[in-house]
Amino acid sequence: MNSAQQTITRTVRRPQASDPFPSLPLHLASVLAAVTIVTCSANLLVPDLLSGTSVMNGSAKGTSLVALLVAVPLLVLSVQRAWSGSARALAVTAGVAAYLVYNSVLFVFATPFNQAFLAYVAMLGLAVASLVGLGFTLWSRVDELVSDVPWWVPTYAWLVVLLNGAAWLARVIPATYDEDPTGWLAGTGLPTNPVIAQDLALWLPAMAWLGWGVWKGRAPAATLASAGLVFWVVEAVGVAVDQWWGHHADPMSSWASSGAVPMFLVLAVVGLLPAVRLLKAVPGRTLPLAPGPRK
Repeated sequence: MNSAQQTITRTVRRPQASDPFPSLPLHLASVLAAVTIVTCSANLLVPDLLSGTSVMNGSAKGTSLVALLVAVPLLVLSVQRAWSGSARALAVTAGVAAYLVYNSVLFVFATPFNQAFLAYVAMLGLAVASLVGLGFTLWSRVDELVSDVPWWVPTYAWLVVLLNGAAWLARVIPATYDEDPTGWLAGTGLPTNPVIAQDLALWLPAMAWLGWGVWKGRAPAATLASAGLVFWVVEAVGVAVDQWWGHHADPMSSWASSGAVPMFLVLAVVGLLPAVRLLKAVPGRTLPLAPGPRK
């Protein structure tokens, strides 16, 4: 058989749990942490960088603060732990990357163009690349869980999907048939709402589907679902802080409320329960890695 025939007849082998996976996703996540520090520090420290409405500027600063003080430290710690081959740490890393994807989309599309635009784009690109690489690794390498997952974990995910989706549709559907379909966005300076667009098009359907995988006991889906639950916990903290900051920037705006702060902090605490429970079912050390960073 000549080399051409060998190429044609060669089959593609699915990665095995015993195969080392490329370390690129973790390197990308490390660079993402550095870019996030630069980007969010600019939002917080550069005078007059943010030129949107007061409430939206406050919200962006609140998000930047949580990214700096919560997401980046969690990302750095999980990346360091992941170099030992921990699928659990990789899931946490993926969850933080998902959070940074979600919010870098807002920096790119919900923030008036400014001198930090390329930093926003770099943050978005690195977050997407990290999430895709980590997600593929977890999906292809985690073949079993170390414990059963109780029924209330996927039920919680579905409940959040249902309530969140219903809340967004309650805003979108009436506006769709209103004579002024953009009237509900007054005070934001936005032509549309990228938060609702992301949730309805991507994140909520994805979590509903992963919840079904958890219910059926499928290890790859459960592992990615644990990342999604980590994302939700960090995002709940982020919403609490951006609501506080947005409200103090413009107390008259309906787009930020001090009353939302304790509610989302409670949601973050409640969300920790299913997140931790599902992460415990993910193998703590199972994935051999390609050579890590030199020490």
